[in-house]
Formats: sequence, structure tokens, C-alpha cells
Amino acid sequence: MAKLTKKQKEALSKYDPTKQYSLDEASGIIKEINGATFDASVDIDVRLGVDPRKADQMVRGVVALPHGTGKEVKVLVLCTPDKEQEAKDAGADFVGLDEYITKIEGGWTDIDVIITMPTVMAKVGRLGRVLGPRGLMPNPKSGTVTLDVAKAVQEVKGGKIDFRVDKAGIIHTSIGKVSFSPEKIAENAAEVIQILAKMKPASAKGTYFKSINMSTTQSPGVKVDKSSISGL
Repeated sequence: MAKLTKKQKEALSKYDPTKQYSLDEASGIIKEINGATFDASVDIDVRLGVDPRKADQMVRGVVALPHGTGKEVKVLVLCTPDKEQEAKDAGADFVGLDEYITKIEGGWTDIDVIITMPTVMAKVGRLGRVLGPRGLMPNPKSGTVTLDVAKAVQEVKGGKIDFRVDKAGIIHTSIGKVSFSPEKIAENAAEVIQILAKMKPASAKGTYFKSINMSTTQSPGVKVDKSSISGL
């Protein structure tokens, strides 16, 4: 068994890794056991009782975090010229079309989110091989393919995130920064969980929420007691 570091020992002295804590308690604990010297991300992992191999059990959607992610999100809008000023005014970091398609084909992916329009998806579609593996491909289900590009930019900048269950049936997403107050962390986490509850596939049998864990970039995980969350 690997020897525990000083930071790991200190973290384990502040909580019991085998115990389940209320969402409010867990949100405070992860701040206490965070070992990073930077403003680490706060993550939530929710294991669902679904089979992602079945199309009718694929859980994917978006959630607007009440307190945002705490991260500066770089947004590229690929649009027609008549929408460019609208996108810029909404706060997009990069706006254009053909020149950015060429840059992406050349390997440029220094962005966090791409928003585009249905009318230019034929051009954007050829970027699938580059954008797909990086999770950057625009998708109508996540609200990143829309005619209202200004609204989409504002939502993403304001803390809207998209999530998708992985092959193991787990939703993994960041819900803020360790500098957030425990109350803000708990409220962001609760919003994600409530959205997931509403998205339970009709074909999913048995326990839907199998486990919920919270952690920071460099901390151990803290188990969350599902019964502490209203509505579950």
C-alpha cells in the first residue's frame, strides 16, 4: 500500500472517507481538505443506474449553475456576418466563420465552448474529427447550435454547463471553485442533482442515484448522503 503524504494524512484527519455526509457538510469538508495551492475546481461525480449503451438511457443535458463555475470560459461563435456584432456584444471571445474553421483544421482548439447556427452546420460538421474527441462539437441538445447566438453566449458566460454520462454510467462535471463559500458550492451541486433527477430515463430500472461524491482537483472524495438532498 502506498505511503500517505503529509497532506493526505492531514485531510484524512478532518473527515471519515467511509462516511456519507449531507450535501452542506460535504461542501464545507472539501474546502477544508483541499491541498492545492491554487484556486482548485470543485467536482461532482454522480453514478447513475443507467446503461449508456442503450440510446434511451443516455443522460445528457445542460444546467445553469446559480453561482457560475468560477472559470473564465473562452467562447468561439461560428456564424454568418449578420450575427457577428450580436455575438461580440454578448461577450464572445472569438467571432467569425471560415477563418476559424481553417484555424481549427490546422489544430487550433484554444477555446472552451463553440456556439454556431443551424445554417452553417454543414461547414462546421467537417470539424467533427478535431472537435469531437475534445468535447467541443456544437450540439442542439446543449444549446450550442442556435439562431439566438447572443443568448447562448450569455448563458455560457453566466455559468451554463453541459454534461453527459460516460461509459461507466457516471456524470462528472465541475461545479465551481474551492474559493466559493460552502453555501454556493452546495447550491450549485444541488442544481446539478435536481436536473439529473428530472432526466431519469423511463426505461431505467432499480436505483437511479447509486452514489454521489464531491472533491477538489487535488483532494480525496467526500461521499454525499442522497437522503440529505431535497426531492430525491
